Parts: sequence; C-alpha cells; structure tokens
Amino acid sequence: MLETLAGHLDAFAAVAPTWGLVLVFVFMAVESSFIPFPSEVVMIPAGFLAARGELGLAPATAFAAAVSVGVLGSLLGAYVNYYLALKVGKPFLLKYGRYFFVKPEPLERACEVFNKYGAATTFVCRLVPVIRQLISIPAGISRMKLGSFTLFTALGAGIWSAILAAVGWGLGRSSADLTYIDLVTRGKELASRHLPWVVLGALVLVGLYFLASKLAMGRRE
Repeated sequence: MLETLAGHLDAFAAVAPTWGLVLVFVFMAVESSFIPFPSEVVMIPAGFLAARGELGLAPATAFAAAVSVGVLGSLLGAYVNYYLALKVGKPFLLKYGRYFFVKPEPLERACEVFNKYGAATTFVCRLVPVIRQLISIPAGISRMKLGSFTLFTALGAGIWSAILAAVGWGLGRSSADLTYIDLVTRGKELASRHLPWVVLGALVLVGLYFLASKLAMGRRE
C-alpha cells in the first residue's frame, strides 16, 4: 500500500506550492480516523518539499506550517473516532466495526491498553503504529474529558508529525536525486529505527506528568 500511494506523489508535488498544506491537512485527518492511511506518505514528503522551498513558503516557515496543519488534521480525524465511539458504543463497534476498517482484535487491544494505563495512553499510543488511530476509540467509549483528549492527542500527533517531517527535511537537504518511492521508503526506515527511543521518551514524559500531578495533589491536601 505504501508503494502504491507513494507512486502518486508526483501529482501531489505538482500542486504543492498552492494546495500542499491543504492536502497535508486532509490526508492527516484521513490517517487519524478509522480509514487505514500511512502518515509517512504525507509528512515525510511534506518535510522534503518544505526543505526545497516547494510548499509556497520559505523553507523554515513551510516546515512549521506543515507540522501545524498535520497536527490539526490529526485532531480532526481523532475527533471523528472519539465522537463515533461516544455515540455508538463498544458493542456496536465490535459487531459492525469491521465494515469500516475497525477490526475487533486491534480494537480490543486498544481498549485493553487504555483501561490499563489510563488517559495518557492517548499521548504515547499516537507514536505506535496500528494502534495510533484506534486509541481515540476507547477514549470516546470511556467518555474521556475532551480537553484532556485534545491535549494528549495534539502532543502525540505533534511529536510524530514533527519527526516524519524532520526526516523528510533531512533527506531533502542531503539528497539531490531521489524518487518519491525511495523518499518514503528511506524515510520510513529512518523513523522506524528511532521509534523505540521516541516511545521511551514519551513514557518518561508521562511518568513525569503523573509525578508532578501526584506532588500537586499532595500539596493541595
């Protein structure tokens, strides 16, 4: 699927100066919803085009804009999953979710992780393949506070979008001739290689968050 989508990136690049940021927003919204769509195909080329000044803005500004609209698109897609789960509930999704790409096994796993580790999983799991899109569903099922859901989702999506865009930026600065298929393939390999360290860093941040919350509660008491 990755190679198939990457093969259409020439068309994306052709309209990138005018519609690039809009397309980043739309495709990241799709990626963050229940529709299977790899974010690597969106954010790595976005960083690549930003580095080469092909997004209609100065390179640094284009990079920041690409990451920002990527996060906004991710939030929109996450809200779709959140409100869908909030309205229809888990039994409906387990029974009929397969008809719109939500399979029972990954959904059960996402619910298990969420129930075990709590709301902060919406942050950490945004960095984990497969479960990244689905973690918004147990958040909706459990009626997680929208403010907390938005904060944790934006943080996780922001880190992931920035990492992929940075990979594309680096390849755009260092590679003179690179097909879009090679760009996405190499970029995905680079991101996957460093993903364990990113997740570890996210877990440390979550630990510090809970420690700070505990200390603050102790002071109030």
